[in-house]
Amino acid sequence: MPLNIDPQQILLHMFNLVLLFGILYVLLYKPVHDFMDKREEEYRQRDQKTKDALSEAEKLKGDYEDKIAKAEKDNAVLRADVTAKAEADREKIIGDAHERADRIVNDARDKAQKEHDRMIAQARQEITEYVSRAAEKIVMKEGDLEDDFDSFFENMSDKE
Repeated sequence: MPLNIDPQQILLHMFNLVLLFGILYVLLYKPVHDFMDKREEEYRQRDQKTKDALSEAEKLKGDYEDKIAKAEKDNAVLRADVTAKAEADREKIIGDAHERADRIVNDARDKAQKEHDRMIAQARQEITEYVSRAAEKIVMKEGDLEDDFDSFFENMSDKE
């Protein structure tokens, strides 16, 4: 054979090369390819989980913002109710205080009127007592009772 080329040797080298590629494919390429596919799938799943978690977090954020807004509205309504109730209580207390003050003033007026009436009655009693003493003195000065009355009335008319 020219150039010392043996077709059987070429076929044997080709067979060895195909066999080497087959073994390398089975031992190296396929496991590495499967490993890469698994790794890629794992990253895809992680990415999907992250997106799902992010969307869930956004949903929860929206829910919490809604709850906060509702709580603020409820708080505003409650604050308005409490303010209105406090205002009503304040008005009631002021009304009760005015009522008590009026009652106290009326009681004081009644007491003053009673004291005034008592003093007038006492003054009348004292005046009556003084008049009766004066009449008694006039009557006692003179012996005759009829003359005493006449003199009493005369003295009284003279004084006027």
